[in-house]
Amino acid sequence: MKRLCRSKNDRLMGGVCAGVGEHLDVDPNVIRLIWIAVTVLSFGVGVIVYILAWILIPEPVDDGILPSAKPGEPG
Repeated sequence: MKRLCRSKNDRLMGGVCAGVGEHLDVDPNVIRLIWIAVTVLSFGVGVIVYILAWILIPEPVDDGILPSAKPGEPG
């Protein structure tokens, strides 16, 4: 079962939208567009919700496994 957590890889600010997108198997850009639309239509309430989500949604737990090096990076 997937756990909701913020993304470390695809973050623009706090990784909330990318984490929600990964959890729902949806492109994070779609989540970002929806979040922007909700924020505009709700006169900024989306900003408060984003900050709360940033605080409440944890970062992924490091399982001690080192990620493989990306092409072109040493080690």
